[in-house]
Amino acid sequence: MPKNRIEAFTDAVIAIVMTLLVLELHEPNGDTFLAFEGNAHQFVIYLVSFISLAIYWNNHHHLFHMVKKVDGLVLWMNNLLILMMTLFPYVTVWVTDYPTSLVPQLFYGLVILGADVAYYLLGLALVRCNGKDSAIGRLFSHYTKMWITIGLNIVALLAGWLIHPLLVIGINGVMLLLWFIPEKQLEKYAN
Repeated sequence: MPKNRIEAFTDAVIAIVMTLLVLELHEPNGDTFLAFEGNAHQFVIYLVSFISLAIYWNNHHHLFHMVKKVDGLVLWMNNLLILMMTLFPYVTVWVTDYPTSLVPQLFYGLVILGADVAYYLLGLALVRCNGKDSAIGRLFSHYTKMWITIGLNIVALLAGWLIHPLLVIGINGVMLLLWFIPEKQLEKYAN
């Protein structure tokens, strides 16, 4: 099965999800900085969600640049990742409406955790399909950044539950710094 079909489909879905995300971003009720300040939390949450989706798209692109083939399991793991990404507009709006409430923050954190786990499972499916000696196999044999991310997702959920709900999006927002710079290992193994 050619990998370009899965890449094109995923690109289209992520573009739609990002469009839905921005459609839920409402303008301030006025033309002053004070009016913007009233909506600043909405803008920050939107940025965290948008940057998260952009990072998933960038890394998805790098993953598929490294592989030669895909199979049915890869398709299903990719669909799982897409499912998690399509939930971003839903949880982003919910957190925007109730930024200091525990349940929306926990659901937001669970969607991020689900997307990270789905990305990892997609990588494992690609390794299974392309072999442990392939570029993707070498990358996933010691992909500690992924484990750190999943661990920090769990810490964010626990901190939000036990200390304050804003820590969920706060920790996940800071965690984006780990991924903002493209993964050097992806570039190393892709060559």
